[in-house]
Amino acid sequence: MVRHIASLLLTSIALPAADSVQDRIMTVTNTPGLVAFWDFTKREAPGKRFTAHVPAGATNDYALDAGNYVKDLWNAGPAATYDDFPLLGSGPFGQAIRIKAETNPDFRPLLYVPRARLHDSPLDIKGAGKAVTIVVWAIRESGNHALAGIWHEGTDLKEKTTETIAKVERGQRQYALFAGLNKEGAACGHVSENGASSFTNKYALHKCNSAAQSPKVPHDAPPEVLAKSWQTFAMTFDSKTQQLTGWLDGQSGDRWLDNPQKDKLLSFAANAWLQGRLAKIPGQQEGEDPKFPADQYYNPPEDKAVSVKVLSEKDNTRVELREYAYTKVKVTLVAGQETSRELVSLRLNPWWYPHDLYQPKNDGTGGPFTIGRVIHSSRSVGFTGWIGGVAVFDRALTAEELAKFHALAK
Repeated sequence: MVRHIASLLLTSIALPAADSVQDRIMTVTNTPGLVAFWDFTKREAPGKRFTAHVPAGATNDYALDAGNYVKDLWNAGPAATYDDFPLLGSGPFGQAIRIKAETNPDFRPLLYVPRARLHDSPLDIKGAGKAVTIVVWAIRESGNHALAGIWHEGTDLKEKTTETIAKVERGQRQYALFAGLNKEGAACGHVSENGASSFTNKYALHKCNSAAQSPKVPHDAPPEVLAKSWQTFAMTFDSKTQQLTGWLDGQSGDRWLDNPQKDKLLSFAANAWLQGRLAKIPGQQEGEDPKFPADQYYNPPEDKAVSVKVLSEKDNTRVELREYAYTKVKVTLVAGQETSRELVSLRLNPWWYPHDLYQPKNDGTGGPFTIGRVIHSSRSVGFTGWIGGVAVFDRALTAEELAKFHALAK
């Protein structure tokens, strides 16, 4: 059935002329900061592994292996091969792979560069002052999980699925791009400073969400529909501005989360904001947790308000809503003196990230670079759909550059 659909697509869609495809590829490869670009046409040899376009003089072309991480870590399920990634025969760069909604819970295939072949290479973006951009050209059929990146969640988390784990490993997260997570269909950038968890939650929670969200498009939609359905997911982390930003189709947009204390996961970030604020006040404060780790406080700069709105004023008591760059805070003042602060909203795009990217040693605590899925303990199906290109850069691309990349998908 898949081969039949691919055949129909090949005969029904006017593929871009060779020079047009090559021009599109060159637009990506000529962009400064390129580390690797998989277009799913470049291979070691016909019928062999996909490899990446890399800068001149690079010694690693990051050939992609096919694997089933459930088999590797749970010792269950079949092995994966390239046959598990059907080809579309079309796409922004002439080809695309399909990530399917696998029905076997022991089968979660992905394409990957093993850690041993990427450690300390340009793809291993980590440490002080390092920035990163991931761009993925995709058609989303369903799901909100990973598209590409170095993101081994760890199999030491207490989940029902880890009760039968054969190989327990700590988190090995660095950077990755997801199809939304808490905001399904958004472009969600995810980064980690420690490979593991954030704000005392078991999950990593430093993530952003683009304002726009991608629609669902069936993988077997009519050829003319698929041809117009390519979207450009991207994430940028700028170490200079400490901003993590999600971009969909070249646009980022503002996204805020009101009442973060009520969110299942980001309530932990709200508490990290509270604990960091209380720790600055001499003495033990009501609600303060003296055991909260200081390196997990979350206190974006609040030295200069973007706007101030008076919510109420009576006698000598004044209540203001102050919007800062990454937070909105309700402040109560009595006789001009601040008496309380309450977090009203957290900015999800861009997200403030004041850390370096996790820097694993060459001791088994670094993860692979994966496409289509990442290693995670819950073993959900994740993103499904078509992926027509994956590019990684060692700097934060600009809005103009990302808009130019989206134009390649039109």
